[in-house]
Amino acid sequence: MKKIEAIIKPFKLDEVKEALQEVGVQGITVIEVKGFGRQKGRTELYRGAEYVVDFLPKVKIELVVADDMLSKALDSIKASAQTGRIGDGKIFVSSIEQVIRIRTGETGTDAI
Repeated sequence: MKKIEAIIKPFKLDEVKEALQEVGVQGITVIEVKGFGRQKGRTELYRGAEYVVDFLPKVKIELVVADDMLSKALDSIKASAQTGRIGDGKIFVSSIEQVIRIRTGETGTDAI
């Protein structure tokens, strides 16, 4: 099993969610986050004063998939989240040792 964490632009969330549902992903967790990478924030003007917004709004999606679903899930996230401009985000993949569904006690891929 693998855990996928994707940090994307907020307006791409619906497209990514629909793309993941099309490939058979059962559930995702969405967290509103702030951060910056190479784009280093931006400068804005407020009441005539200039100030820097260091942390830009992003959305973090977390999901756990069976090993055989990994490439489908990654491809769907990449295709649906990409705009071709700086700040599109990142995807992190890590291994999951165990999953337990609290309600039923199911374990492993049955619990996903």
